[in-house]
Amino acid sequence: MTQTRIVRTRLAWVLLVTLLVLLVAAWSGPKAEISTGQPIAFSHRIHATDYKIPCQYCHIYAERSPVAGVPSVKTCMGCHELIATDQPEIENLTRFWNEEQPIEWLKVYDLPDFVRFTHKRHVGAGVECQECHGPVETMERVVRVSDLTMGWCLDCHQQRNAEIDCLICHY
Repeated sequence: MTQTRIVRTRLAWVLLVTLLVLLVAAWSGPKAEISTGQPIAFSHRIHATDYKIPCQYCHIYAERSPVAGVPSVKTCMGCHELIATDQPEIENLTRFWNEEQPIEWLKVYDLPDFVRFTHKRHVGAGVECQECHGPVETMERVVRVSDLTMGWCLDCHQQRNAEIDCLICHY
């Protein structure tokens, strides 16, 4: 085989593998504008805007772990054992509490398994929740407002002069 032919064959393989990786990433990546039917119709607007409860009161792991976490039923019942107990959604919450069952929230944002994202780094760098999740504090029901694709994340990192080394997110 000639040197030129070897180079062309290798180039063809590299292009094929690259195309396959991009197709898998596009197929398995997050989809924009998703709203889910949650087990409890929770209003971020009431809790975060009306009552000014900070994001990290409920999402307690955001500043120290990869995931932000969702509140336990115990956290919710800390207030709702006494507040708005006659409301249908609070009655629903109380059923979870009485049955000692966790609330199985449906993810609105979910990154592919090959992406290693950490809330801790972003919270520590002063990135506000709204920069990625939109104005959640005004939402009755959370909807996805950012697609969180690699290009979207890279744009943000470049605007902030943050690291863009592949191994930061893909390891």
